[in-house]
Amino acid sequence: MQHLPSGALRLRDDFDRHWVRWALLAWLLIAAWFLFDRWGQIYWLALGDTDDNMRLMQVRALLNGQGWYDLRQYRLDPPAGFNIHWSRLVDLPIAGLILLLQPIVGTAMAEKLACGIAPLLPMGVTIGALSLAVRRLVAPLAWPVTIVLMLGCTSTMLMFAPLRIDHHGWQLAFLAVTVAGMADPRRGRGGATVGLSSALSLIIGLELLPYCAAAGAIVTLRWVWDAAEARRLRTYGLTLGGGCALGFAIFGSYDNMAMRCDALTPVWLSAMVVAGALLFAMSLPRVEQRWLRLVIAGVAGAFIAAAFAGAFPQCVSGRLEGVSPELEQVWLNNVREARPIFKVPLRNALPISVLPAIGLIGALVAFWRARRSPAAVGWAAVTLFTLFASAMLLWQVRAGPAAQMLSLPGATALLWILVPWFLRQRWMLVRVAGVFVAFMIVSGLFVAYVINWLPLNLPSGRSPVVAKANSNCQRFWAMKPLDKLPTATMFTQVDLGPRLITLTHHNAVAGPYHRNGQAILDVHHAFTGRTEDFRAIAARHHAQYVLLCVNMAETTVYRARNPNGFYAQLVRGRVPDWLKPVDLPENSPFKLWRIEYGSAPEPAGTGDQ
Repeated sequence: MQHLPSGALRLRDDFDRHWVRWALLAWLLIAAWFLFDRWGQIYWLALGDTDDNMRLMQVRALLNGQGWYDLRQYRLDPPAGFNIHWSRLVDLPIAGLILLLQPIVGTAMAEKLACGIAPLLPMGVTIGALSLAVRRLVAPLAWPVTIVLMLGCTSTMLMFAPLRIDHHGWQLAFLAVTVAGMADPRRGRGGATVGLSSALSLIIGLELLPYCAAAGAIVTLRWVWDAAEARRLRTYGLTLGGGCALGFAIFGSYDNMAMRCDALTPVWLSAMVVAGALLFAMSLPRVEQRWLRLVIAGVAGAFIAAAFAGAFPQCVSGRLEGVSPELEQVWLNNVREARPIFKVPLRNALPISVLPAIGLIGALVAFWRARRSPAAVGWAAVTLFTLFASAMLLWQVRAGPAAQMLSLPGATALLWILVPWFLRQRWMLVRVAGVFVAFMIVSGLFVAYVINWLPLNLPSGRSPVVAKANSNCQRFWAMKPLDKLPTATMFTQVDLGPRLITLTHHNAVAGPYHRNGQAILDVHHAFTGRTEDFRAIAARHHAQYVLLCVNMAETTVYRARNPNGFYAQLVRGRVPDWLKPVDLPENSPFKLWRIEYGSAPEPAGTGDQ
């Protein structure tokens, strides 16, 4: 490097010694661009996902005095409310930002700014953790490459976009911390990092439970291969079990005290505590023979699996959500993100899957090159993790953000190999074109250009109609006229419920939260069933109005199930005389009727939860 000017040498050294400062600056610049680019959506509180709306409602309830351990949403199917299986952990930064900003800009604007800023916090953690990981694995100066590549991870970056306040961003951040812990050469610190990050992820939710299990398996395999890894295994076991126990004590809601399989309830808490204790015990004696360590690990794993299956067979024999077969068929199986990648249209699947494949190739190449160096063990762990994340796409496409993010160490290593090779070539054209092509391929950005020229699963003619309805019915201007009516419970689509209660003072019958299966089924039965059956269902849920967003995605399911059902009849204009139309602005995307019960059952009862 003697040929570099002194100024470039100083900058290189500064990028090495003060990398945290520079990474923080990169995060601030990306965050500022995000806020500028999404300011319109922030100003109008355009929370596009049902879970983002529900997260804000959960924070509002907390700030308005609802109990710390009471996470029920009482504006869905009142008075009993909806059982929400989340924890308060993700609520804290949003609530803190609202309290900080409220005296300066008022409550409404404080909520908007908090929803815009909060998702950027886990993005900062992710940038820092991945930068640290590639410094340990690739080279001390490779971290800027990772940040640049991360900007091309479209699925991952969407989880950090302003207004994406649900828990996925924080779970990705803790997953990135797990990678940094795997790459840590200091065994005790690395094991503690993996254990704590896994515990925090499980406290939030079980979406990344397979990744936490894979991380634990990899930590255990490191000990099987090398007895000196006992300290890593010991601290991992302690922090995993202890972290889950402490997290459950602080964040476990009243509803999560039940023996459920879909959250960190006593079911998974006991599993994590027992697993942590076993791993800790395994690490105490010094076992010299590798085969014996493998046998011990196998027996421990078999014992945990058998004990879990024996104690909680309901969590092994069926889905963790514990829903009825009817609810699974009618609703849960229609969730698009739960489909495997090979059942997703190729136009959508390619951008998600290309970077994980490239990252896996890069990780394998990096492991092979480092096979005789101290970095080999770290690369082996990260390669296995990347392979697992890529394979998860074959289960559910919702694994895309994690798979893209976990591909970054391997993709960074691949660029770190290719770019210098091209720069050493004699011809300038080869150097410039080679670097450009290498970056476009390794980053996966070439897919964005190629895919537009391929006739892959072009949208159907109806898609724009559905997309327009999905968008318009979520908008602030469409919802606010409803507030002119006295507070009431509105019988509307399941996916519209969280947005309705967020933007208006009205209540809704249902939202897409599986613990409340009967209310969800009631909505589907009401809209797909006979007209004469509707009022009895509505009465069980105290509904005074019927609110329809015509052509919303959910309604296509109603039509497909019964072309002559209640929803289809309403859309055709066949409205029973006990539904009285309510005037809305001419440009409203909604149709609204008041329910007149007459001799039918009066609105009473809460519906079976």
